[in-house]
Amino acid sequence: MKLLIAGNVNINFERTAFLNSLGFEVTVLQREDKAFDIDVSDFEAVICNWLFVHHDIRQFSSLRYIQLLSAGLDRVPLDYIHEKNIVLNNARGVYSIPMAEFAVGSVLQLYKKSRFFFQNQKEHIWQKDRGILELSGSTVSIIGCGSVGQETAKRFGAFTDNIYGVDLYPNVCPFFKNIYPFEQLDTVISSSDVVVLTLPLTEQTKGIFDKKRLAIMKDSAVLVNISRGGIVDEEALADALENNLGGAVLDVFEEEPLSVKSRLWDAENVVITPHISFQSNKNDFRMWQTISENLKRFAGERNKTE
Repeated sequence: MKLLIAGNVNINFERTAFLNSLGFEVTVLQREDKAFDIDVSDFEAVICNWLFVHHDIRQFSSLRYIQLLSAGLDRVPLDYIHEKNIVLNNARGVYSIPMAEFAVGSVLQLYKKSRFFFQNQKEHIWQKDRGILELSGSTVSIIGCGSVGQETAKRFGAFTDNIYGVDLYPNVCPFFKNIYPFEQLDTVISSSDVVVLTLPLTEQTKGIFDKKRLAIMKDSAVLVNISRGGIVDEEALADALENNLGGAVLDVFEEEPLSVKSRLWDAENVVITPHISFQSNKNDFRMWQTISENLKRFAGERNKTE
């Protein structure tokens, strides 16, 4: 059973031996965006991130299993995968903790005027700012209540009990005071001090934070986007930040890297990072746990049918 590993996966001798023990013959592809110099038609399993953005999945005619290195599913052709009954696993839970910590830390940067004081430190200026805000008791709304949303709610819970969720499939979760259906999105964000986006990019969610929805938010509110850039209309957001919005934390953008001409770069009430909210020194451990458990399950089920 041939397994192709493409993307940023730490594969050492011990891990290769484990995969071999499951019956996998391992091939490692260093670059997902380069033309193939191997025949990919006989790979039954693939571990990847961007592979099917750069290559036609139909070349993998024997494919039965995909393990994504991302939590999102917007980089693979879902219709084809479902049609062919290909097993698809994502990286659910792998990046949730660092993303949640990033969200809290970045909001605190804005609330505590970190940029102002850092700049003064560089210039050796002793100057106070009396406009520092307190996160305690604030109302935080998290849009998308999956693994990332739940970990984010859990950490904001150290500061406030007023944590609400909005989800396509609302349920009960101890980290939220309440989770509302998507139809109540406008009502929820209109009374929120912090709005965190942790929902997937789909046809339903693309561009939902447009000019109209951004105008609903409180003047002092902070918008945090750690999900996908396409969920937010960036031009409308730039306008809102100049007029009615308190601030934004942006780790993802519709086109990456963010254009040097974007007005968002120069907004003083914005924290911009290059899609790194998921990074952590502990990701490798969690990712390998996910990969090994899922492949072990797949190999076991495959052997039962043969």
